[in-house]
Parts: sequence; C-alpha cells; structure tokens
Amino acid sequence: MRLIGLDPGLRNTGWGVIEAVGTRLIHVANGVVRSDSAADIASRLLQLNRGVADILERFAPDEAAIEETFVNKNPESTLKLGLARGAVILAPASLGIPVTEYAPNRVKKAVVGAGHAAKEQVQMMVSTLLPGSNAIGPDAADALAVAICHAHFRQTGSAYEKALLMAQAAGAR
Repeated sequence: MRLIGLDPGLRNTGWGVIEAVGTRLIHVANGVVRSDSAADIASRLLQLNRGVADILERFAPDEAAIEETFVNKNPESTLKLGLARGAVILAPASLGIPVTEYAPNRVKKAVVGAGHAAKEQVQMMVSTLLPGSNAIGPDAADALAVAICHAHFRQTGSAYEKALLMAQAAGAR
C-alpha cells in the first residue's frame, strides 16, 4: 500500500511517500512544495494545489493523510494555514484518493511516543523508522511522520475492525 503524508503550510508544504508492506515501512520519496511569498494569496494556494497534484500523479499513492490545523494565537495566521490546508487536501480528494486527518499530537505520539515531542525528535525518529530518508528538512520529516502515523493506524484499525466483525459473527451464532 502506497501512502502519502502531507504537512500543509502556506510557504512550505511538506510531503512524504512511503510503502507499507505488512508491518514494514519503506521510504519512497519526500520533499517540499513551495509557494511564492511575493504572489497574492489565490496564486499561492493554486501553486500549492498544483504542486501537490503533480506529486500525487508522479507517485500514485493509494491513500493520503494530512496533519490537522492547530489554532495559533494569531487568527490571521490560523486562517491562512486553513486556506493552505484546504488547497492541499483538495488535490488528493479531486483524484479520488481517500484522505485521513490526524492531530499533530497524535502524529508525534505514533512516531516518537510523546505527543509534545520537539521537531528534532520527530526528524530523528523518521530517519530511524525509514532508512534512506536521512538529511531531510522539518516539513518533509513532518509529512513522513504523518504517513507513518497513518500506516500504523490503518494496521491497528483494520485489526480492530476484523476482531470486531469476528466477535459480532460469534455472537450471532
């Protein structure tokens, strides 16, 4: 199963693609889609949307995961991040790719083991969990962390659903 993690931002949107083969995770690629800070907001959102769409077409993920927006003290910054997030989430949705959202603390807890981990800790654990993903920036590391989180929750979620169905079937006998 090929998964893409997305870490939206108006200036830099991180992306990371992994393969989940059973319990094994394999690094495929990662990077950052940048918008031109001198451009107007509509142009920047379009740059992000098209940039992510290009990545999706190139790597053809089966599912996408995106980090939820955290509310900032500055309402204007929060609004702009929400707009960027909308432009980014629209790219996989418009291609029919299922999108799952995760809170930043859930991503950190899944990857590092602590919900309030520092960015450096996330980068280190991503490099440890995905050999070959060394020397990546914080945006791409966060995106790979989202993909790792999604891979873990897909696996535990499907195991939970299977156990639930088996229990329901046993109870119906």
